[in-house]
Amino acid sequence: MSAVTDSIADMFTRIRNGIQARHQRVDMPSSKLKAEVARILKDEGYINSYKVNEEGKKKVLRIVLRYGADGENVISTIDRVSRPGRRVYSAAKDIPKVQGGLGVNIVTTPRGVMTGKQARRAGIGGEILGVIS
Repeated sequence: MSAVTDSIADMFTRIRNGIQARHQRVDMPSSKLKAEVARILKDEGYINSYKVNEEGKKKVLRIVLRYGADGENVISTIDRVSRPGRRVYSAAKDIPKVQGGLGVNIVTTPRGVMTGKQARRAGIGGEILGVIS
């Protein structure tokens, strides 16, 4: 088994695949950064819940996916922006709006992980991890 070099891209891929396969939940290896990204997804209403479980020495992040009343997907796109080969940083005033404000940027800043809107309001820039809409 090969090691994952981009854990956030792996997380987004697992969520995307889980939604396509209509799963109720997805499990993945946990990290502090992934837990913070999951917190933002929950706060913004894209997932129902998340929990970090300890299975032996390993921590597992379990995300409960969310679907609409008629079973439609709540997350239409979830994409990685900044990658290990090409980091994308942005000043506070230059953080782009996703779909005219309908989507969310996830930005890692010196004050922690937050949405693009929160970073813009706080006046701090950072690395744009990904976009969700």
